[in-house]
Amino acid sequence: MNVQRSRGAANSKDSQESLQSTLDLIGGKWKGVLLYHLISGTKRFNEIRRLCPEITQRMLTLQLRDLERSGLVHRKVYPQAPRKVEYSLTEWGRGLEAAILSIKSWGEAYREEFGKAHPQLPGYQAPSPAADPACKTDTNIPG
Repeated sequence: MNVQRSRGAANSKDSQESLQSTLDLIGGKWKGVLLYHLISGTKRFNEIRRLCPEITQRMLTLQLRDLERSGLVHRKVYPQAPRKVEYSLTEWGRGLEAAILSIKSWGEAYREEFGKAHPQLPGYQAPSPAADPACKTDTNIPG
């Protein structure tokens, strides 16, 4: 894989602090995933839950509120019953769009290239032989 490095990247303390504060804002298991799903537009709470079925309702609420406090996500509550709440990216959140899509693309390439050689990596799922017509198995072999 061809990795591009930033030319003249500063090694100053300010640069390190900027990077660290950005990673603190979007780090963790769910924040990047939630920001990624909001790139495509405004989503209601239950819509996000369907997109991320592994996250608990409580954790989703906590993560969205944290992103809201950070100024990356806007939460709009409609005064109606049943309650309607929508989430969208703020201008600051939109500023992360290229970075998030780039990280997603990098992850796909990494999993494809490096994951094959290291199937024990978390998140790597080897393709099943049934899903790959080029991969034929002999079912008559005693096992």
